Amino acid sequence: MPEQIDGIDAKILNLLQGNAALSVADIADKVGLSSSPCWRRIKRMEETGIIKARVTILDREKLGLDFEVFVAVKLALPNRENMEKFEKAVRNMPEVVQCAVVTGAVDFMLRIVTKDMHSYEDFLREVLLGIDLISDVQSRIVLRQSKDSNTIPLNLISNAVPRI
Repeated sequence: MPEQIDGIDAKILNLLQGNAALSVADIADKVGLSSSPCWRRIKRMEETGIIKARVTILDREKLGLDFEVFVAVKLALPNRENMEKFEKAVRNMPEVVQCAVVTGAVDFMLRIVTKDMHSYEDFLREVLLGIDLISDVQSRIVLRQSKDSNTIPLNLISNAVPRI
């Protein structure tokens, strides 16, 4: 069952999604609370797991990591043991920034970030295909991101307030 949040919680979460470095005083001012109740709300949402982490989002391109690939992976034998082995192996691959178990013709969708095509080829040959559980890999090179968001659409929660 999802955690319940009210309109003020939703406003706080929207502000934090936009800038996790905001001070409690700044957030409180923007949502119409004093600092103490605002801090308690943030603390409660951290303790219940609504707020998983506060992170800094880096610009991949400015760091020279501007080659991005979506990879569809089909396991040779997609049983529970092999799926768990694959997921465990992927957790130790820093190039894989997202891994999802999916339905359909493939078992996993990976989002991979590397420096360039040659780095991706090395990763594919030496690391990913080195797992020896894979029967098929289909790569989709990203030409351009038309949307890249880490925000959750809080406006879809019926008891939360609409977009700010």
